Amino acid sequence: MKKTLLSLSIPFLLFACSQKQEVKVDSTKFSAEEKIDSTQIKTIFNSALTESKSYEWLRDLTQNIGGRLSGSPEAQQAVEWGEKLMKEVGLDSVWLQPVMVPHWVRGEKEIATYTTNGVQKNVPICALGFSVATPKTGVLAEVIEVKSLEEATALGDKMKGKIVFFNRPFDNTLINTFKAYGGCVDQRVKGAAVCGQFGAKGVIVRSMTNAVDDYPHTGTMSYGDLPEEKHIPTAAISSRAANILSDDLKANPNLKFYFKQSCENLPDAPSFNVVGEIKGSETPENIFVVGGHLDSWDLGEGAHDDGTGIVQSLEVAYLFKKNNIKPKNTLRVVFFMNEENGTRGAKKYAELAKLNKENHIGGIESDAGGHTPRGFSIDANTVNTKLLQSWKKLLSPYGLHDLDKGGSGADIGPLKGENVTLVGYRPDSQRYFDYHHTSTDTFDKVNKRELELGSASMTSLIYLMDKYLYSNTPVKL
Repeated sequence: MKKTLLSLSIPFLLFACSQKQEVKVDSTKFSAEEKIDSTQIKTIFNSALTESKSYEWLRDLTQNIGGRLSGSPEAQQAVEWGEKLMKEVGLDSVWLQPVMVPHWVRGEKEIATYTTNGVQKNVPICALGFSVATPKTGVLAEVIEVKSLEEATALGDKMKGKIVFFNRPFDNTLINTFKAYGGCVDQRVKGAAVCGQFGAKGVIVRSMTNAVDDYPHTGTMSYGDLPEEKHIPTAAISSRAANILSDDLKANPNLKFYFKQSCENLPDAPSFNVVGEIKGSETPENIFVVGGHLDSWDLGEGAHDDGTGIVQSLEVAYLFKKNNIKPKNTLRVVFFMNEENGTRGAKKYAELAKLNKENHIGGIESDAGGHTPRGFSIDANTVNTKLLQSWKKLLSPYGLHDLDKGGSGADIGPLKGENVTLVGYRPDSQRYFDYHHTSTDTFDKVNKRELELGSASMTSLIYLMDKYLYSNTPVKL
């Protein structure tokens, strides 16, 4: 942006209160300063939709590296890929931040079957992250179906020697599918901890999705404080298989379910967060973080979760440079490692930020897929939340109508503080859990234009946050 425009950079809310000049653009009244911002945001979107790099970056990451589970060779390849790409974009500095991460491996493809009315049925199944293996011969036992952790706990010793089947589906009346996910995921995470204490032989869980299909969804689980000898194998079955099994159990309550998996927890492995930044031109000691997580589950290519977040985050810096926008504060791009099964990268980043007395004033995380932009959720104090919400008329022409209080993300969350403004990028959620943690989370499921609109949306919000959020001039609301 030209220096003459930069000289006008005072909080537009204050400016709007003290100036009477207004400019009409697209039937919306803007102050003169808001007109500058509107023009800049339009330029950002034009650049993203005509000169974007994100889609080809994502193609390279997913097609040439693929799934990137923490501790794997693919995760290390992704670290090297990310470092090289940040340097090619021309960030002022790029470095690797060491972190030790969990190293769980899936092993051979899992098997599951049961027989009812003389017919053997094969069940799509996958082990959950951190689960132990079954014995080499597998596990065969009768099944008890439950809908909740509370229902399982009430069974007590009746679970002994049985496979417990958690079958609580998404609440499809919830428009925000992340809320539906949050209403179900406890059975995946805590099911084995509850059932292992009562001597269950294993746990199977309905996949976390509102789709009904044959693709099982992996994800992390925990044994909590259970002693190692009570750890039991835990797996997810596809949603369609869960429906069929439930029906078959009603007809034949004594049917026996068999599954076999050979997963293993190995010692922690060395890895890295990848970090790059554009140094702030006025207050470089203040830092805005933009990031997503570089790791992914091993079943697919980690496209929507979270390859899209990674390339969108880097494209924020790319679009700043492409449009000659010089941030007042330091803009730092972080590819976090190990969000999926430990958030070790996020914790290490926050730990080092505190140790080095870094002043993080805000950030955006993209970890909700690469679908059509809808807005942002804001985790900030009341004053800064209202400030961000006041930008709605600048952002709504681009479909960014949702500016609500809410969470930001697992990776930037540890940076939370009273005067830190954290934001989660929120695209449309309807298709996300069709692919989440499955073998179908692949590059071909990402729409190029939707991805680019997301990059532009994040860049526009960071542009406004950098310009107004921590100005020396008080903002009057």
